[in-house]
Amino acid sequence: MIGNLIRADFFKIKRKGFWLLTILGPFGVVALQMVNYGVRKDYLLEQSDDDWMYYLGNVHAFTPLALVLGIAIFTSFMASVENETNAWKQLIALPVSKMTVYLSKFTVVALLLGLSSLLLMLFSTAFGIFLELGDVLPYKQLLQYSFYPYLAAIPVLALQLWIATVSQNQGIPITTGILGVIFAYSADILPDWFIWKWPSLINAWDEPLVNVGLGVSVGALLYVVGMLDFFRRDVK
Repeated sequence: MIGNLIRADFFKIKRKGFWLLTILGPFGVVALQMVNYGVRKDYLLEQSDDDWMYYLGNVHAFTPLALVLGIAIFTSFMASVENETNAWKQLIALPVSKMTVYLSKFTVVALLLGLSSLLLMLFSTAFGIFLELGDVLPYKQLLQYSFYPYLAAIPVLALQLWIATVSQNQGIPITTGILGVIFAYSADILPDWFIWKWPSLINAWDEPLVNVGLGVSVGALLYVVGMLDFFRRDVK
């Protein structure tokens, strides 16, 4: 049944621009470095002892912002698809549980963001090769910089989906999403417990896996809380 719901949700978003945003997000992050290196490549290469790592660090500087903004847009649009046609009651009237409906929405957004992370790795690799940063590709770091922020951002996804599905006005999740982008931009000065800091992979221990572990565990907790709240509420 969950498979049918996921396929139905993908069908609903087919012409809503989700796929375009999934591609534009990671491409935009790498495109910023295309401009950066296109204008001052020689200067940037002079600043780095490891050209690949310096380049990936520049790409990663914008990844949390794009990720948090993408989460806000995807979750708000996902709820809006149902709100526009007043389809929540029709959906709940089907012989499926509200928990399964909520899981389907979460899964679709998570899959789209996972695809964006994969595209980010591919775009980053392709442009890095074009720049001739070195013959040895840092596969491990490419994976880390592409997927660690995604895993660390799961609490943001769970929270934004919760807000979007229970809000009558979709301006509320958009507002919280914009605040989230501001928080992500200010990650350097935020305390380590702030969930919007985690996609930056910055912490007092200088260990990105701490953020990943917190992201997965706290994200699972927020997902369960949001799902239970959605379950007990009357549909819109």
